[in-house]
Amino acid sequence: MRKITASLMTAAVLFTGAAFAQDNPMVGGAPMYAEKNIVENAVNSKDHTTLVAAVKAAGLVDTLSGKGPFTVFAPTNAAFEMLPAGTVDTLMKPENKEKLTKVLTCHVVAADAMSSAIGKMIADDGGEHDVKTVGGCVLKAKMDGKKLTLTDENGRVAVVTIADVKQSNGVIHVIDHVLLPKM
Repeated sequence: MRKITASLMTAAVLFTGAAFAQDNPMVGGAPMYAEKNIVENAVNSKDHTTLVAAVKAAGLVDTLSGKGPFTVFAPTNAAFEMLPAGTVDTLMKPENKEKLTKVLTCHVVAADAMSSAIGKMIADDGGEHDVKTVGGCVLKAKMDGKKLTLTDENGRVAVVTIADVKQSNGVIHVIDHVLLPKM
């Protein structure tokens, strides 16, 4: 058990060390500024146009521009494209606003959770930590080597590809899959 815990702590340190090497990481071809809020930064990322459109359609712009703190696991456009054909278009329809809001809020935590804190929670919990989202979903956070992964309630796994993008009202972690609530 000690070897597992030591390995997880080492992985968390290596993971966070790489993440902190950048002061202002580029996301989607745009610099992300710590003095701007989540929405102000996200609208500049060419990799997050689908997410931004979904946030607007769900009426979450004011919330995610608010004081926070928030941790947002932000799926890329490519992540949304991996969903079955028509899923995004269907979710964006006004009559599906409640479902869209549920999907999006299952990517948001009401805390400022940097990868080092998440890594410590994973290690403290023996290799897996439950992350409770604003949308009521429970994500399973784990380390896979040096990579932080999140597993949704359907068993779908997302990898954090860019960690610790500091915002004035929290932090963004870019992920490679859309996490879905159990429906």
